[in-house]
Amino acid sequence: MSNDNEQILKNTNAQILDEFNASVMFDKELYAQDIKGSMAHSQMLFEQGILSKEDKEAIHKGLLQVKEEIENGDFEFKIEHEDIHMAVESRLTEIIGDAGKRLHTARSRNDQVVTDFRLYVQEKTLSIKEQLKTLIQTFVDVASKHTTTLIPGMTHLQHAQPINFGYHMLAYANMFKRDYERFESSYTRNNYSPLGSAALAGTPHNINRESTSKQLGFDSPTLHAMDSVSDRDFALEILFNISTAMMHISRISEELVTWSSYEFQFVRMSDEYATTSSIMPQKKNPDVPELLRGKTGRVYGNLVSLFTVMKALPLAYNKDTQEDKEGVFDSVKTIEISLSILNEVIKTMIVNEQNMQNACKVGHLSATDLADYLVQKQNMPFRTAYYITKDVVATANRLNKDISELTIEEIRESNSQIDTIDEEILMHLDLKASMNARTSFGGTSTQQTQEQIEIFKDWLTNK
Repeated sequence: MSNDNEQILKNTNAQILDEFNASVMFDKELYAQDIKGSMAHSQMLFEQGILSKEDKEAIHKGLLQVKEEIENGDFEFKIEHEDIHMAVESRLTEIIGDAGKRLHTARSRNDQVVTDFRLYVQEKTLSIKEQLKTLIQTFVDVASKHTTTLIPGMTHLQHAQPINFGYHMLAYANMFKRDYERFESSYTRNNYSPLGSAALAGTPHNINRESTSKQLGFDSPTLHAMDSVSDRDFALEILFNISTAMMHISRISEELVTWSSYEFQFVRMSDEYATTSSIMPQKKNPDVPELLRGKTGRVYGNLVSLFTVMKALPLAYNKDTQEDKEGVFDSVKTIEISLSILNEVIKTMIVNEQNMQNACKVGHLSATDLADYLVQKQNMPFRTAYYITKDVVATANRLNKDISELTIEEIRESNSQIDTIDEEILMHLDLKASMNARTSFGGTSTQQTQEQIEIFKDWLTNK
């Protein structure tokens, strides 16, 4: 091989290695956090007498110029800068000269990157939490309109008992409330500043970590420098929290897909969130809920990916953790747009109350009420009442009726043990009466549903 070819190969390999090693093309997402952290660090260095006032002011002015350049699209990100930290520092030094080189005193890229990343995660934790609150409010609003609207409550995707649609909506409000509380808890647990941990063991410079922590909005500094630079639990937590919330989004999305089908026709989605078929103009596809459902697998992958990166990493910092950010950025964007879209889908969907009520007459939803009545009024063992109810259901099937439509004579003829049953049972078998009979705390009666709505309204007001 000629010398020229060898040199070309070396240059190519060097370029490939630079691209492989660099993270600036994705971690530039952290530019605002990096500049915020650098301003806090330089302010602390000035307070501690490590940095002159002139240098501190030049650094602050220069950092604000860098921020403006990035936000205006005038900043050139280069592979040779390797990461956002060096990109910002290099440009800062170009602008203000040697003062820019003093900025990195008493810190390492190890604590700098984890501080930037933690700031990003904390900010997104708060904003996603607010989106969840908005979505919960929407579910509560829909629930408030449908506390008497009957819908089949299902188990195993089979009709089970009559409930009201508002009650069903509140089930999702509860799921997303738990998500809200997970993000809230994570924020509190992770609101500690790693800045000042340096490479892994702290620094001999007389720094004040309390100062930078306070400036950046953290509760206090992290306790242990080595743990701080290698910790990515906060990133795993936001990925887990997002994955759980997306799982809940996928569940309501599945129900929307089902409910909007011809077989159900419980709801109709706005044309904005459903599209016509490319060859069948009569057909409207629930594309948006399907996409929401599908995005769940994407965020699960990001969570498992970071778990795998962190598995068996020795202390302290390792380059492996450069792989921690892209999955988090992707999952954050996915949950943000998913929550926004789902909120609009739920707000704009049209509820077909009549179809829901008609569906309640399929599957003998008030059968359990007959068994409960026999236990309470006839003093029967539940298992005996259960088998008598099976006989009544069999009679209803033979007559092609729902159990709620049977006459007292048809009920009595179903089993000799109830041939003198009181006509009062007909009131209990009524579908709306069956729904309203479930008055235990957390039950589906209109009264209980309304009480749950009031609890949610109080909670939302106080958040």
